[in-house]
Amino acid sequence: MLGPTLLRALRTLRPPALVWAAPVQPVPRSASCRLSLVWRTSPVRSLQLCSGLCAGHNKWSKVKNIKGPKDEARGKMFMKFGMLIRIAVKEGGSNPDLNINLAHLLEQCRSKNMPKASIDAAIKSAEKAKPASQHMFEARGPGGCMLLIEVLTDNNSRTHQEIRRLLNKNGGMLSDGARHNFNRRGVVVVVPAQSVSVETALEMAIEAGAEDVQETEDEEEKLQLKFICAMSDLNKVRGSLEGLGLQITSAGLEFVPRNHSSLDQEQVEAASTLIEALTDCPDVVRVWDNIQADS
Repeated sequence: MLGPTLLRALRTLRPPALVWAAPVQPVPRSASCRLSLVWRTSPVRSLQLCSGLCAGHNKWSKVKNIKGPKDEARGKMFMKFGMLIRIAVKEGGSNPDLNINLAHLLEQCRSKNMPKASIDAAIKSAEKAKPASQHMFEARGPGGCMLLIEVLTDNNSRTHQEIRRLLNKNGGMLSDGARHNFNRRGVVVVVPAQSVSVETALEMAIEAGAEDVQETEDEEEKLQLKFICAMSDLNKVRGSLEGLGLQITSAGLEFVPRNHSSLDQEQVEAASTLIEALTDCPDVVRVWDNIQADS
């Protein structure tokens, strides 16, 4: 879900404004860039939210969210949602009341203004679709970044050849072991009514039961907070955040990087070109990366 216009996003990094209406207790900062809080009698839990880390995440989120023509991007997005619906129906059935992953996915579709007729058609086509297999390709990209490429295909040989071709053409390669650089986690994305401070974000994360919180931006450069938790805690964290009055944009399972690859401007541009080419492949559902752009 990328676009070719990259230099605008790489020129500046705008720090977000920091305001939140709810009262919070001051949080002591450690000597490092990590912030730790003690919540009631729970053990101290370090939440990785610091200026340096957020800067890299924000810059990369700007780059990879830049779109081409909006109509074309919208069509591609809906096509990918259709593939995700197909996977969710395959795994848990077509009733969202009984399939929590499908319910979360349909909520994302609606938040992106996917027409109801298109959603219903995607569910019906998923029920009738011919058998297809789901695979995860592990790869290494420019600057040593790690990629996980999720595909849904009815022809494994064709898809394998196409993924290999796109990687070789754009400075990447298949690389066993990339999967070990990611953890499967629950992720709840919220859009705060106002920008929030680091301390407030941490307070909300601990109160909701999340393990980590990260700042990022959507394709329109609006601030988002990603609350990361154990897969089994996804619904609990989501409910707690809703109880705090936060607007939920999406909730689901994602591959979250354990370690980040720091890339310079040239490497970020090359990685963006590669991920865009992979995302445009009809069999590719999603591409996960561990990229952090240098400030």
